[in-house]
Amino acid sequence: MLDCAIVGGGPAGLTAGLYATRGGLKEVVMYEMGMPGGQITQSSEIENYPGVFREDPPLTGMDLMEPWPAQCMHFGLKHEMKEVRRIRKAGDHFVVELAGDEEVEAKSIVVCTGSTPKRAGFKGEEEFFGRGISTCATCDGFFYKDKEVAVLGGGDTALEEALYLANICSKVYVIHRRETFRAAPPTVERARKNDKIEFILNASVEEAFGDATGLQGVRIAFSDGREPMTLNVPGLFVFVGNNVNNKVLQQEDGSFLCEVNEQGQVIVDLNMHTSVPGLYAAGDLRIEAAKQVVCAAADGAVAGMQALHYVQEQEA
Repeated sequence: MLDCAIVGGGPAGLTAGLYATRGGLKEVVMYEMGMPGGQITQSSEIENYPGVFREDPPLTGMDLMEPWPAQCMHFGLKHEMKEVRRIRKAGDHFVVELAGDEEVEAKSIVVCTGSTPKRAGFKGEEEFFGRGISTCATCDGFFYKDKEVAVLGGGDTALEEALYLANICSKVYVIHRRETFRAAPPTVERARKNDKIEFILNASVEEAFGDATGLQGVRIAFSDGREPMTLNVPGLFVFVGNNVNNKVLQQEDGSFLCEVNEQGQVIVDLNMHTSVPGLYAAGDLRIEAAKQVVCAAADGAVAGMQALHYVQEQEA
């Protein structure tokens, strides 16, 4: 039986494994189908991870994560490229169901499967993703300092990120498909009062265009009969929701192994405890996640230490 099974191999999963094994757990396996590193490996430039900076050439997400696996596995963490289908509780331990009808028992579990930003589906979105199109203003907003950018979306995240960008950029266009917003009224009011934010309503992005250097602009279509327009911006931030990767926690009857909120995010306390003892969630999967590498790593450290303490207490 494993002391701890870690599901997900991004910054949270790797750090959970580092802290659990360095703290003394012997049988710790991280399940990740691909190479460890997570979504950040797709980022073309990293400037905001403390203590790690390179200006020319800029540090990429792959550069940042390259040394992590070796360090985290130095103390005994094992990596298995196996697909986790489901996690269930069986008495005082957990069962990890793997593809191929294989099952592994574990005393504790740390789930770090993250979330995936939804795509809006317009032409050119995939082509320019990471080259002008982003889903994280905190990560990429500084690259557009004193430039004009656009934000697509009308929820709380979209308007909060527009307000964040307005502190950096010369102008922020908010493109929203309706006249009304899903965002909280105070957030909408703050955005409307900001001189740097301009709303383009009853509108959608029809196409993103650019060249080998990256995004150059977007073509906008209107649902109220107005003529299409072109917005020449080097940056477009898309906030149309997230898909929470919580499938491994879903049970055969459709319920979840632990408590989740309406968006499917796992409810945890400050120690990454879920509603089920011995089960921890870290990183973008959990409620109120900041969706930053440094925060995911911190979550993983907390979860790894908590799993360590839990197993030690059960064995005492």
